Amino acid sequence: MRILIEEYQYNVANIKNILYGIDALENVEGKVSVHYVGYFYNTLLKDCVFILPKVLLKDVVGQELVFGKYKPESIANLDENNPLDAVERNFLYKFAVWIYRAIVVYKNDKRNDTDIVYHSQIAQVGNGQRRLSNTYLDILLSLLQFNRNNQSFFFFIVKNLHSGLNKINWARTIGTQAAIVQDGRPIYLNPVNKKRQINFDEELLVIFFSILNYIGETYGFPKEICCQFQLITGKKFETYLNGFGKTRLRQIKYKYFSDKALQLWQLCYAFFDEARQVFITTEQKEYLLVKNFYIVFEAIIDELIGDNPLPDGMEKKQEDGKIVDHLFTAKSLIESENKQKTYYIGDSKYYKMGHELGSESIYKQYTYARNVIQWNLDIFNNGNTTESGIRIRDDVTEGYNIIPNFFVSAKMDESFDYTNDGIEKTDRKKNRHKQIQFNNRLFDRDTLLLFHYDVNFLFVLSLYARNNTEQKAQWKQKIRERFRTEIQEWLQKDYDFYAMKAHPDVNGEEYIKTHFKELLGKVYTPFTDEKVYSLALDTTTDANKAENEQLLSELKKYFFVADCRLGEHPDKVLQKPISKGYLPVADATKNGVLMVMMENYEGKKQKFLPTGKLAVGIKYTRDGIEIAENLQSIGYVLFHTRKDIGQHLFRVKSVQLIKSVEELPVGIYKNVSTTEMYVVVDIDTLNEMDASEMHSSRKAYTSNTRYDAQYFKLSQLKSPK
Repeated sequence: MRILIEEYQYNVANIKNILYGIDALENVEGKVSVHYVGYFYNTLLKDCVFILPKVLLKDVVGQELVFGKYKPESIANLDENNPLDAVERNFLYKFAVWIYRAIVVYKNDKRNDTDIVYHSQIAQVGNGQRRLSNTYLDILLSLLQFNRNNQSFFFFIVKNLHSGLNKINWARTIGTQAAIVQDGRPIYLNPVNKKRQINFDEELLVIFFSILNYIGETYGFPKEICCQFQLITGKKFETYLNGFGKTRLRQIKYKYFSDKALQLWQLCYAFFDEARQVFITTEQKEYLLVKNFYIVFEAIIDELIGDNPLPDGMEKKQEDGKIVDHLFTAKSLIESENKQKTYYIGDSKYYKMGHELGSESIYKQYTYARNVIQWNLDIFNNGNTTESGIRIRDDVTEGYNIIPNFFVSAKMDESFDYTNDGIEKTDRKKNRHKQIQFNNRLFDRDTLLLFHYDVNFLFVLSLYARNNTEQKAQWKQKIRERFRTEIQEWLQKDYDFYAMKAHPDVNGEEYIKTHFKELLGKVYTPFTDEKVYSLALDTTTDANKAENEQLLSELKKYFFVADCRLGEHPDKVLQKPISKGYLPVADATKNGVLMVMMENYEGKKQKFLPTGKLAVGIKYTRDGIEIAENLQSIGYVLFHTRKDIGQHLFRVKSVQLIKSVEELPVGIYKNVSTTEMYVVVDIDTLNEMDASEMHSSRKAYTSNTRYDAQYFKLSQLKSPK
């Protein structure tokens, strides 16, 4: 067996014979590299050649070494002079088989680009009809697999072979031997045993174990021969390879009736049929090779973690021509339940061990995320909805859900363990990246996060090559949850997360709209209860921490706010602040409402809400006198149109009676210009309260006083509970 490493620069003179029959890239300096991975039979050397992935290479002080120890030239020939120890040698045999199997699985999947696979097959007889077989290696693997899986079958045959062999044939003994009589009893000194007949089961086992012995000695596969038969070896076995094996098997074919025996006969016959053609017809080529193995690695990772087809009508090839490797939908990072999902975007990186990411790869991955965001926005902008239920942008807060974006790189398990997935944060120089446009805005469209994982190449290779649907599904579920959990942990190192819910007398949605600039990118609505918001505050700088403290202090005047880790249920953490109650911003004794009749509120509010200052004209009427008498009780202002709809309620910070228009502050907005006396109110514009239970029509008025300002108690305006 010969070993080459993908993309390694060999001296042409060292491996010219090994490359016989295969194209390779040679440069002017006499170096040659092979850009394939797979298997081919070298008819010149009459030996199997495996081209193994470059992931085996590790850079050690500027040299590319296999396992970080051996020059690839030194292990090209797995003979007795090879420097590999027994463990490493055994690993390479098994690794070659897994690579071969992975390529076969890739080739057989119709969804993949099979143009990169080069495959030549040899005809064999199977199941009584002519068909195209798998390659010579598949025959070897099938023989080895049969041996491992059918030990009880072999022992059953061996047990039957030896039963009755030492029984005496009394008829022949009495007829041919003289007896000695002692104490009235005959004694036969040379009894005749039953003659052993030719046993065809034994002959089939001898042929089978002789084949195992041959491929073990020739190609290095483990023999694992459990029965002590006299095997066919040397020159005699060569006659079997030259055609006698097929002849003898045809002679004894009709002696077998059990399914196991027939299966074993077919495997042995297929071996001699293939081997004879390869052995005699030296120009007969056989190979299974794949060019650009990184495409196979992408297919492996996509099969094991991705969605197929992609969600919401997306295609791998995006509109700008970029091709996303992996995309799937899974539970959002924020919510604890499975109702809110998001997109996860991945890119697999097939490098030599320890290779660092380039800036181009990082930038491209950010572009993938932007394209996915725009795809989702376009669906809703066109009046449609997504099948997945994912809506990245929240219309209330104008925040964007976090889209996990990650790289997956292959690494080699140094103990050659195929059972441990080894998924962990990469040990490269930097394992996470962040691109922002505005500071401290996690829920912003332009805040893009990128994480980097390593995975055990041996684990994903073997899982893919086994092609076991249940095993793949189990690991897919496990690894998706692992990604989510670890990304949550990383985010919580840089951000503090809170759940917040507006006080009963506060309109949370209106508050967010009013304080849009302060809250943009910091709040998002990810929970089932859309009146509960998620707040994310960046804690990576002292300046951010100071800003966060000030913002939290202000928010707690209008919202119940509690620490809420990613994935934690908000109802649970909000119980404590809700149970403590809250203090209204305005004085509780000021329960009077200044009622201001204002049509076209939406057009007029921009004239006073930005400053919070408004001059409300009052007349020398009963309503005007009532306002002046209760000036110290006014704690609210209600804009209305004498109807229960279109009402807007605010707290007021201060109230002042101005008896002359000349005394009004310069530039202040007046709701009317026909009065001499005004009440100047300083409105708390940070919060518009919920006015859904207000009934302005309860305050009596006449046709003459319809547009006049009035005073009423808050309790009188509210609906009874």
